[in-house]
Amino acid sequence: MSDDEPTPDGVLRLINGYWATGIIGAAVTFSLFTHLENGVETVAKLAVAAEISERGAQALVDGLVGLGLVEVREGRYRNTPQASAYLVEGSPTYLGDLAKLKQRHMGGLTTLAEVVREGGPLTDPTTEVADNPHWAQVVPAIAAQSVPAARVAVDVLGLAGAGELSILDVGGGSGIYSAIWLAANPAARSTQLDWQPINEIARGLLAERGLSGRFTCIDGDFHTVDFGTAVYDVALYSHIAHQEAPADNIAVFVRLWRSLKPGGALLICDYVVDDDRGGPAFPLLFASEMLLKSRQGGTWRRSDYRDWLVRAGFSDISFHPAPPATLVVAR
Repeated sequence: MSDDEPTPDGVLRLINGYWATGIIGAAVTFSLFTHLENGVETVAKLAVAAEISERGAQALVDGLVGLGLVEVREGRYRNTPQASAYLVEGSPTYLGDLAKLKQRHMGGLTTLAEVVREGGPLTDPTTEVADNPHWAQVVPAIAAQSVPAARVAVDVLGLAGAGELSILDVGGGSGIYSAIWLAANPAARSTQLDWQPINEIARGLLAERGLSGRFTCIDGDFHTVDFGTAVYDVALYSHIAHQEAPADNIAVFVRLWRSLKPGGALLICDYVVDDDRGGPAFPLLFASEMLLKSRQGGTWRRSDYRDWLVRAGFSDISFHPAPPATLVVAR
């Protein structure tokens, strides 16, 4: 085989991509990354600490080494910096619960070919209702993925030194943005609009961090609740646009533009693709998730957001990387 002839290795890794979901999901189930972080370095000791078979421990760490999440030297294992940041329990950016959630979702991909043929879900999506019990698992599990964008926003808007601010977080979920922003700015106040069961989760997080005195909630559906006029300095619309149709996003942006005080800013965080749909990789892959789970959602281009925001009344629009998402700022 010549040096420039392609090998099947890369394609085989992709075809067997579900192995990664399974391996990471099993590893966090048994707290392997946490044990490694605490200095448990050998397979035999990991098996004891995790209360699993030594053969199973070996298979998992082999897989984690193959995935680039664990390093090995002379029979001793340790987390890579990425694993330490995102897969060790107790980390503010812990994604282990999301890994376990995705492990349970793997079976849904078996219908993707037929969903592609039909152009949308084979049955009516039932998750987007207020009383779905899955929110108790999903909302905390996905919170950590918003931490990088929330921190980027602190820097982009200079929130820490902005003094008194009134913030509206539409569909705020876990309340993680409010938690980070209120901690950065002791003079700011935040209002979260979401369904009542989800707001209860957010109240718990803000109380845990001693910030509940500056945090309030509005229970309801953002499609119908009145945002008010010239009430807020900052409005946030995070990881919602991908599940909405273009016309629905424009309608919400119009209402958010009206809700802002003069000089106020709207922040949108989502998986945004380049105008030629050539990247970034994660948002492009996420498009299939929207095909499976929404009737009209998708991963929208920068030009889509720019067009929608201008039509809503905004004129100053900028894009800021917050991998794997993008933070859009509009004034």
